[in-house]
Amino acid sequence: MENSREINCKEIFRKAYENRYTWKNDFNGYQGKCIFFKNNNMHKGNFVLGKDFKPNIQKIEDEKIVKSIASQLFEMCIHRVKREFESVHAENNFNLLRNSESGIEMSVSGKNQGDKYRVKNDCINMVYRKIHGIIIEIFVEEFLYTGKGSLSKKYSSQSIDPDTLEVKSQKLEYEDEFLNIGKEDYWILNSRTIKYLNQNQEKETQKFVFEDLCLLN
Repeated sequence: MENSREINCKEIFRKAYENRYTWKNDFNGYQGKCIFFKNNNMHKGNFVLGKDFKPNIQKIEDEKIVKSIASQLFEMCIHRVKREFESVHAENNFNLLRNSESGIEMSVSGKNQGDKYRVKNDCINMVYRKIHGIIIEIFVEEFLYTGKGSLSKKYSSQSIDPDTLEVKSQKLEYEDEFLNIGKEDYWILNSRTIKYLNQNQEKETQKFVFEDLCLLN
């Protein structure tokens, strides 16, 4: 195992950050069909996602479901935006917490004090970040290697109260599938399955399917 003094956490994190799959800045949006499944119920519609990342869902009446589909599309797109490492993390320092089989775990000091990350094989496989006054903790089990960066494929997410550090939400388990469309090598979300325990501690599954996908000119 490397001597901890030889571990430059900022460089290790930078490499993993730059290895995330992102879209080109000239992305114009895309459209397709969306299907939502929950507990044997199915809703079918169409969607258009503009270059502003605002999803427009058509042909589905239920507002809650429209919101849910739109939020998955928006959340997926926002992670494809290319932002330079320096513009995001210039005011952060990265400090070694531990180096294990799971990866190199580091804490952030500076602007984003208290955030934590873990990196293995140039991929960020754990995120512990304060976002909008709540801590989000994500563990990634599987990545898709696109040849132009890595995409989280199987992961879990949970929110934590920043004051008490108590778990605030049920654990959501995600499985994503992607399709490569267009000549420009755009990897687009094709399906997302979310599993969790409901209030009665029963297993529930939601599935979002996006098909007939095509890029907007």
